[in-house]
Amino acid sequence: MTLAHFLDGLRCALCGCLNMLWLDPVRGLVECRECGQTAITLPEVDGGEAA
Repeated sequence: MTLAHFLDGLRCALCGCLNMLWLDPVRGLVECRECGQTAITLPEVDGGEAA
């Protein structure tokens, strides 16, 4: 069992495949299951908009 969540309706920026992205919130990664590309997700630090 995995804690990853399927990201519906999004395309991979590298290979362009639709509906192949998964979010792993524990590791802070988004991964494409087609090409293996990963991206780190960073939380917003200040919680607001730029002044």
